[in-house]
Amino acid sequence: MNAGLEAQRRAEPEAEAIARARAVLEGVADPEIPVLSLLDLGIIRSIEAAQDGGLRIGVSPTYSGCPATAVIRADVTAALLQAGFARVQVFDVLSPPWTSDWISAAGRDKLAAYGIAPPPVAVGSVRALAGREPAVACPRCGSDDTELLSEFGSTPCKALHRCRSCLEPFDRFKCI
Repeated sequence: MNAGLEAQRRAEPEAEAIARARAVLEGVADPEIPVLSLLDLGIIRSIEAAQDGGLRIGVSPTYSGCPATAVIRADVTAALLQAGFARVQVFDVLSPPWTSDWISAAGRDKLAAYGIAPPPVAVGSVRALAGREPAVACPRCGSDDTELLSEFGSTPCKALHRCRSCLEPFDRFKCI
């Protein structure tokens, strides 16, 4: 048989497996922010069909030392095995490091609806990092009259803020 034709035949089931795995991962929630899927958060870096018929999933932690990393690996593995994939390997992808720019637009909307202020601007540019940070809007009332209370919120990847208008505290997902 023609090697190119054989590769094409193999690629079709691999593409279906990858699409099915992606659909499964849409339902795997971040353990610290359950309103977001791991895909919304942008930490699923790759979904690959392995030569042996299994899957290889590349995952980037949101920051070095994230305490949820082991739980995320276990949740990804369990969800894919439960969906019928025979073999799953989850591996770390550390370069380039994860950035909050990778949170999807839907993920940013979900964060705000959940009461967590999403990162407001892309931080991928030096200008965004070096300039004065824009006001953080309160996810409850929308006011820009807010203040930072602590660089450390309910999880290490969030900071604690308070709205001066409605007086409610809220987390803000840190720009990384």
